[in-house]
Amino acid sequence: MKTTPFTDIHIALGAKMHEFAGYNMPIEYNGIIDEHLTVRNAAGVFDVSHMGEFWVKGAAALAFLQRITTNDVSRLTVGKVQYTCFPNGKGGIVDDLLVYRYESEKYLLVVNAANIDKDWAWCVANNRDEVELENASDRMAQLAVQGPLATQILQKLTDVNLTDIPYYSFTTGRFAQVDNVIISNTGYTGAGGFELYFYPQYGVQIWNAIFDAGKSEGIKPVGLGARDTLRLEKGFCLYGNDIDDTTSPIEAGLGWITKFPDGKNFIDRDRLWKQNIEGVTRRLIKFRIEERAIPRHGYEIVDNQGNIIGNVTSGGILPGTKSGIGMGYVKVDFSKAGTKVYIRIRNKDVEAVIG
Repeated sequence: MKTTPFTDIHIALGAKMHEFAGYNMPIEYNGIIDEHLTVRNAAGVFDVSHMGEFWVKGAAALAFLQRITTNDVSRLTVGKVQYTCFPNGKGGIVDDLLVYRYESEKYLLVVNAANIDKDWAWCVANNRDEVELENASDRMAQLAVQGPLATQILQKLTDVNLTDIPYYSFTTGRFAQVDNVIISNTGYTGAGGFELYFYPQYGVQIWNAIFDAGKSEGIKPVGLGARDTLRLEKGFCLYGNDIDDTTSPIEAGLGWITKFPDGKNFIDRDRLWKQNIEGVTRRLIKFRIEERAIPRHGYEIVDNQGNIIGNVTSGGILPGTKSGIGMGYVKVDFSKAGTKVYIRIRNKDVEAVIG
């Protein structure tokens, strides 16, 4: 398995390790519930160095990105970040990703760890604009520091005024005595905080500095288990579960990152425009079960007559409660917030509410 600059630290801390996207990654340290609540109430640190990073450079960089992503990259100014996806030419999604406008003709793409090779091949195959592409995934490390106390902890380690970095914006500066760290006001927890990108050789130095700075605030390392429950609580999509090559961004509720300005002739534009205008037959929804029942991927979603109306894509127990939460696709008629549906769990139909 591949490792990150922090793998030995995770093991020394007693983390439960498991393979993820080819990497030996920490799933949990002291328990998913504790780690989930730490991020919601204080601050937690995630090793997300397994994520992929591609540089896109050159005069045609914008034209290239406008064609292979659904969002309107022309709206990005230097220092701004955009959430978007790669449409696959068949109505589905190659991957969801972040686009950073680093310079006027230089962009950074941050893609999912499990899709690095797939995404790289997709970008190369669609590079008819002859832009310069660089796969920097093995030369960049990343930590996500998330939670309501993240800003005050990280501010101790940099002269950059973190409160001057708006949401979905970034800057590059000195952090923990390391130059050229990308400091990004982004994250996939819904708890606020920053993501830090840097060269791997500075990983241990930055890790130690963050934990020294956050000791009084109760900062803790957090594994991928709590990262999943945090995004699920907020209804954020996970590629491979809630979105994939068979789901369209319109079905997945990602119409807000699917833009149709004049001149943006992106892959699948006509197909997605038709869905945008005419509608779709199913929608991705978030639901909650008011009892301790665990909805799992693939479980059937049914109506009050027991008719199958969809399937669960992600699910679990909301940490700190006895409630089951999940996401799934249902027929459009059942997708309105407040609608009661039922999750078929071990031949029992358990009531759930959408929204």
